[in-house]
Amino acid sequence: MLTDAEIRANLTAVQGRIATACERVGRDPGDVGLLLAAKTVPADRVAVAVAAGARLIGENRAQELAEKDAVLSQLPCERHFIGHLQTNKVNQVLRYVTCVQSVDRAELADRLQRRLEAIDATLDVLLQVNTSGESSKFGVAPHHALSLARDIADRDRLRLRGLMTIGLPASDPELIRPSYRRLREAAQEIRAAAVPGVTMDVLSMGMSADLDVAVAEGATMVRVGSAVFGARSLPGDHERGPVGDEP
Repeated sequence: MLTDAEIRANLTAVQGRIATACERVGRDPGDVGLLLAAKTVPADRVAVAVAAGARLIGENRAQELAEKDAVLSQLPCERHFIGHLQTNKVNQVLRYVTCVQSVDRAELADRLQRRLEAIDATLDVLLQVNTSGESSKFGVAPHHALSLARDIADRDRLRLRGLMTIGLPASDPELIRPSYRRLREAAQEIRAAAVPGVTMDVLSMGMSADLDVAVAEGATMVRVGSAVFGARSLPGDHERGPVGDEP
């Protein structure tokens, strides 16, 4: 487990990487948000990062949201759900988050809508797109993204703000780049369709190993875990491989 000083130093280093990546392509670093992926990270370690200025925290599992709530609910941070959301976990997840980044099917949109109607609330969502074409990953195919965006827009309790993807797992950045380019192109298609109530302000893509490529391809939010908190103690983490709400 990393010390407080190591977490603070890592956070500063990642923020520097984002700024450098933006400068290379003529973007404003202020246009790229940093979300810390906190799967398996204890609440006290997340709290160190928040104290150092982090404001967006992402969780994959409903159980971890609940376990960390006593600490994180007292801190100046916003929590997003970034894992595959099972419909039977919707009620639990909505207690803690301001955004679900992994809406990938009409069934889930329906379940979120019904629950939000019951509690008289609205929710920001991102549409998850499977841009790598891997069968192991969740997300709608890029050519179906516009259709699902229209479906989500029909549900007045959901505010579709943009798209999310997980890039192809590869060590060569040029192999990863097409995954991120496809997300940008899908967002452009949806934006051009001018679907009422839909904005494409958020492109959530890029992780610890490849955030530089994602920024170059238009990311407005990168999801970083291990580069700040160190290697996870459990396999199958969000940054490589399928995301999930399961143990």
